[in-house]
Amino acid sequence: MKIGIDARFFGSLGKGLGRYTQKLVENLEMIDHENDYFIFLRRENFDEYVPRNPKFKKVLADYRWYTFSEQLAFPRLLGEYNLDLMHFPHFNVPLFYRRKFLVTVHDLILIHFPTMRNTTLNPLFYWLKFLAYKIIIRSALVRSESIITVSNFTKNDILKNYPAISEGKISVTYEAAQNHHAAELENSADVLKKYGIIEPYMMYVGNAYPHKNLERLIESFLLAKKKISYLKLVLVGKEDYFYARLKRSIDRPTFSGIIFAGFVPDDELDILFASAEAFVFPSLYEGFGLPPLEAMARGVPVISSDHPCMKEVLGESAHFFDGNDVNQMAEAIEKISTDKKLREDLIAKGFEQVKKYDWMKMAKETLEIYKCRKEK
Repeated sequence: MKIGIDARFFGSLGKGLGRYTQKLVENLEMIDHENDYFIFLRRENFDEYVPRNPKFKKVLADYRWYTFSEQLAFPRLLGEYNLDLMHFPHFNVPLFYRRKFLVTVHDLILIHFPTMRNTTLNPLFYWLKFLAYKIIIRSALVRSESIITVSNFTKNDILKNYPAISEGKISVTYEAAQNHHAAELENSADVLKKYGIIEPYMMYVGNAYPHKNLERLIESFLLAKKKISYLKLVLVGKEDYFYARLKRSIDRPTFSGIIFAGFVPDDELDILFASAEAFVFPSLYEGFGLPPLEAMARGVPVISSDHPCMKEVLGESAHFFDGNDVNQMAEAIEKISTDKKLREDLIAKGFEQVKKYDWMKMAKETLEIYKCRKEK
């Protein structure tokens, strides 16, 4: 069977989607020596992927996401390879691709959060783009041979919003965290100093999109800081329009305990995790929510919003709060900061929870879905 994988998101270039795509390809390489794979990459990440299995070939597909070239030129390139099955790890399936494919849908954030606060575009262009997204998402779901989701929450969200989709068409394959404990690193003091971080602190890692709920996090942190004056909050995420807007919205003297660390490379991020008091995740909507699991894998206790997806993925290993309730979030921050026994309990439960998720298991389940499509 000739299988294509749209890996234009591969690696750090594609953030969460990039991690998923990279781990899928790398683990499939280890378990499948029968099928032929064609891995389609952009110029920016073409050299980042080095095949380690002779059955895997990489192909340059330098088409930007969500563009006319993706919709028109990419299908022509795919057609040259006469694929038996194409896997799109995101909903942006070209409307004119007419061969068999399956799609991974991580979440329906675009459907649930179509607000102008999510964009820098002119209102008219934004709503036209939003309409195009809705058309492409529906087309991908309806035309696909199979749909993969990364949580039961997302599966049920699809069934609720697209009643024409049958439940049997959707399979759930969970993502995973890196399996490692927080390391004791000698240069930790230098790294913390580099980012202007003073202990003790709690941290958040991720983007600042509106559904991530960072405005309420800052508001609740301020409330908690009235009782725990020494506490700091470290926000880790690449500087973009949304982080810049968040910075502009706050009064720096009032928010002196908040540190915007910007982008932090993985080796230094390990140090930030190792020294953190706790990890806080206030998101109002997630399809899986990988950052809290990454924190648990590094031995950091987690407090999280009680969004259904987070309760599904984290189970009993996190302390939950209502993400819409600033006072409740502040209470959770106070509790995790002052209750040593709770922190120790959550750390132990966290290490057990991450064992339930494994990238190799995800790849094996995905391969079985490929095989089922072949048989049909």
